[in-house]
Amino acid sequence: MHYLRLSLALGLAGLTAACGQKVETPVSSETTGSIEMAMAPAAATPILAKGHGTVTAIDKGAGTITLAHGPIPEAKWPAMTMAFKAAPAITDTAQVGDKVDFNLKIAGSAGEVMALTRQP
Repeated sequence: MHYLRLSLALGLAGLTAACGQKVETPVSSETTGSIEMAMAPAAATPILAKGHGTVTAIDKGAGTITLAHGPIPEAKWPAMTMAFKAAPAITDTAQVGDKVDFNLKIAGSAGEVMALTRQP
């Protein structure tokens, strides 16, 4: 039992000491001898996608339209219902219950409806 306490105390002391250490940026060296600094990832580029679905809600005050849509392969999204940003020109012309085709601009996990076409 004494060894367990000693091991635990030494482990905690080591972790505490490591907390204050800085982490250096990795550097790689090519065969020519030049050095390159590791670069931070670039900001995510928006994805353009198309979808099909049904308008389930419109919130003109918030500037959103809620769509129950099928899978959107470009974003790797399954079928679901979600709210998207939309310009007033879109929220003013759409109606709840409309079957629609739509174009999205997706950044991260959020999207904006860029165009919406009613289907018969």
